[in-house]
Amino acid sequence: MSRIGKKAVPVPKGVTADIAGQTVSVKGPKGTLSFALNEHVLASMTEDGAVKIEPTDESKLARASWGMARTQVANLVKGVTVGFEKKLEITGVGYKAALQGKVLQLSLGYSHDISYPVPEGIAIVCPKPTEIVISGIDAQRVGQVAAEIRKYRPPEPYKGKGVKYAGEYIVRKEGKKK
Repeated sequence: MSRIGKKAVPVPKGVTADIAGQTVSVKGPKGTLSFALNEHVLASMTEDGAVKIEPTDESKLARASWGMARTQVANLVKGVTVGFEKKLEITGVGYKAALQGKVLQLSLGYSHDISYPVPEGIAIVCPKPTEIVISGIDAQRVGQVAAEIRKYRPPEPYKGKGVKYAGEYIVRKEGKKK
């Protein structure tokens, strides 16, 4: 039994959830999101206005999909109310980021600057030249944008230079010995 799947997703005031077949749509102050459930789980509304996810049968695939489907619906509700945010830190001499209109300019030690166009529905802010804050209502897209930016120069283990998530621990290696 899924411990996460058993819990119903509460829908706060100001947010409306709608279930049409296998599609769960959530509308809130920040926007509208929807998610299509697979055929192994069913969604229903409880009498107190929460969304309940249940497996269709006791198969291994249905039980595996149950908790993930509940978490996806909970992320829809959180996204339209609070939103999601990822912070990236840039470490290295001369490494910096700047936002120019809808394009993020990254100087990461290459012979050229990297231009990253900001996707629709995502907001990027650079409070400091060595810090990038990515925010939006869709958790998957926020995480994907953060991963794409980090991929341009992942942190290296010797000096720790590169782009890393805030709070990420880089396992450091010792240099060459004489």
